[in-house]
Order: sequence, then structure tokens, then C-alpha cells
Amino acid sequence: MPTYAIEQYELHSAKFHVEAESEAEAIAKLYEGEGHAVDNSLEFIEVADDFGMPSDNFPTLAKALKRRGIAVDEDIIPSIRSIEPV
Repeated sequence: MPTYAIEQYELHSAKFHVEAESEAEAIAKLYEGEGHAVDNSLEFIEVADDFGMPSDNFPTLAKALKRRGIAVDEDIIPSIRSIEPV
């Protein structure tokens, strides 16, 4: 039986420390890459079903998933970034 490597989109949160005069400045600095990640603060939130592989590029896979009862919308195969045989 083949083995596949699958990349799945997930939402995580991470805490950063930023020195700034205000909340707005702190956010601006974070966006500019000036935040310092807090160790061990990465936390899983949920699978990111709003992102995925384009269904149009993988019509056979999309149809096979639908036959298995997996919800595949017109645009994407939810949460899957890539799949390849290993």
C-alpha cells in the first residue's frame, strides 16, 4: 500500500514581545519583523479549511473525495496544501 506525504493548512497562534510606545506601534513593529517570539507559545487553533489546493487543478482527486463523502467546494480541496507519494 502506498504512503503519501500530505501538507495540511492549520491555524496556530504565537506570542511575541515588542517594545513600543503604544499598541499601534507594537503591532506595526511586529508586522515589520521586530517582535521576539516567546518560547513554547505556539498553540494549535484549528485546521484551516478556508485554504486548500485548487479543485480545478485536481479534478480527479476532487471527484474521488466527493464520492467518499468529503465536502469539496467548487474552488478548493479544503485544508490540503499538497499531497505526493513518498
